[in-house]
Amino acid sequence: MRCLGIDYGERRIGLSFGDEIGVATPLPALTEVSVAERFAKMTEIIHQRKITDLVVGYPYNMDGSIGFKAKEVDLFIEKLWSLFQLPTHRIDERLTSDEASKHLKKGRDDEFRRSGKLDSMSACLILQDFLDQRNDFLNFNEGGAE
Repeated sequence: MRCLGIDYGERRIGLSFGDEIGVATPLPALTEVSVAERFAKMTEIIHQRKITDLVVGYPYNMDGSIGFKAKEVDLFIEKLWSLFQLPTHRIDERLTSDEASKHLKKGRDDEFRRSGKLDSMSACLILQDFLDQRNDFLNFNEGGAE
């Protein structure tokens, strides 16, 4: 399994990579001006890294309901499917941006947002959550639960 973690945004798309080892690592965010350029770059990454699964942060509302932003992500996921036909996993991304920004040095928040580094840190948290859930499931099914 070779996963691409994705934190979708209208202007920037944060990315991360993870495989069987179970550790998510950030990749440079897609910050290209046009949507077409961002998808072209994502296509390149998917082919270069031989991605088998996409893991997309899903923005549930704090009460667990699905709002406007989640519907935007649903359309993005439909576009991903039409382009790549890869298994796509939705992972709850509530508070990942807040968690990612905790690791930034004071005063650098704006710089990290513009560069897409914050988005890729969020994608890393999203993907790590998926990998941890998957590993917990596999360990449980292999008799690892006590």
